[in-house]
Amino acid sequence: MATEDCFERIERAFRHAAEVLNEARIPFLLGGSLAAWVRGGPESCNDLDLMIRAEDAGRALEACEAAGMRTERPAEGWLVKAWFDDVLIDLIFDPMGVPIDDEVFGRAEETSAWAVPVQAMALEDVLVSKLLSLDEHALEFESLLQIVRAIREQFDWNEVRRRTRESPYARGFLRLLEELDLLPPAVRAADRPKVRVVRSSES
Repeated sequence: MATEDCFERIERAFRHAAEVLNEARIPFLLGGSLAAWVRGGPESCNDLDLMIRAEDAGRALEACEAAGMRTERPAEGWLVKAWFDDVLIDLIFDPMGVPIDDEVFGRAEETSAWAVPVQAMALEDVLVSKLLSLDEHALEFESLLQIVRAIREQFDWNEVRRRTRESPYARGFLRLLEELDLLPPAVRAADRPKVRVVRSSES
C-alpha cells in the first residue's frame, strides 16, 4: 500500500472515530505518532492511537459498536480496540508510565488534525510513554528518531529525562540523541545513574 493511500485511510478512520466519540460525549486525546505529526512531525501509517479515560472504555466500545465498527477488549488490560474498515484504532487508557487522567488532559494542546478540532496529548507525555515501552524485545528507534529530528525543539528534555531516568533503554536512546547532536548533553548530574567506583584495596 502506498504511503499516501495509507495516510488517507488513517485520516478517514480518525474522522469517523472522532465523530463517534464526540457524539457519545466521550473526551479523547490524539496520541502516539499522530500527536507529533500535528506539531510538524513525520506522517505515520501506524495504528491510530486515541487516548481515553479508563472509566470511559466501556462506553467507547459501545459507541463504536453502535456505529457498525468491529471491536475487541484484549487481555492486556490497558486499551480497547476498534476497526474502521481495515484501520485499527487503539483506544488507550493506561499507556506505559502515563495513565490517562485529568492531569494528562490538562497538559493537552488544542489543535486540529485534517481540519478537525482535537486535543493532542502533550509531546512529553507521548515521548515518555514511547520510551518507557522500550525493552529488549521491542527496541525500535527509527520512528522515535524521525520524530525527534523533526520537532526536537518542542520538547522539554529535562522533563523527559526526569520521567524516564529509571529505564536503561530510555537512557540509552537519550544518550544516542546526544551523540547525534540532536539535543544538548544532560545538565543535571542527578539524572545520571550513580556508578560506584571500586578501589583496588576493595577488590
